[in-house]
Amino acid sequence: MHGPAWPAWLLVALCAATGAYCLLRMRSGVEEQRSAAGGEALMGFGMAAMAVPATVFSPPGWAWPLYAAVFAAAALRAVWAARAGPHHLHHLVGTGAMVYMSLTMELSPTAHHHAHAATGVPLVTGVLLIYFTGYVLLSGARLVPCAVAAGGTGTAAGGTGTGGTAAGGTAAVRWGDRPELARACRLSMGIGMVAMLLAL
Repeated sequence: MHGPAWPAWLLVALCAATGAYCLLRMRSGVEEQRSAAGGEALMGFGMAAMAVPATVFSPPGWAWPLYAAVFAAAALRAVWAARAGPHHLHHLVGTGAMVYMSLTMELSPTAHHHAHAATGVPLVTGVLLIYFTGYVLLSGARLVPCAVAAGGTGTAAGGTGTGGTAAGGTAAVRWGDRPELARACRLSMGIGMVAMLLAL
């Protein structure tokens, strides 16, 4: 991606950490977690690789079409999975955005810049920015009540012996099964997507 190096490295770290947690979620005992975790891990690591500063590593010309093909296949899988619930529609938009960014990076040399702009592609960037900005704001607003509720549960648990047992049960929940962490991962990837689209 274009732009200063240190924000790009922060974005690489954020996306790679998110992808690693999504791999952990693939071992979850909850079917809903497992069904989405693989695609989200692919998104996280793909975004991390794409965010590496161009001054450090410039992928060969064949890499971007390969990226586009991989995420196009992921988009087709998201279309099929969308029958199970609306959450997969967000995966479809995300994988579509990755295909778009891959093709844009392939055309990013200066020789193609004016022809690229003349096709109206910035309009696509703007639409994706609006979508992911809205997604980030909505996801953040939904995540705050979860954190408050979790804090309240902990306080109540400390008050009674029975609550302590409940707290122990909550603490025993595997990291891959925690829905609030899954939402935080999706929020992180949404933020990363906004940053990447702005730097495109």
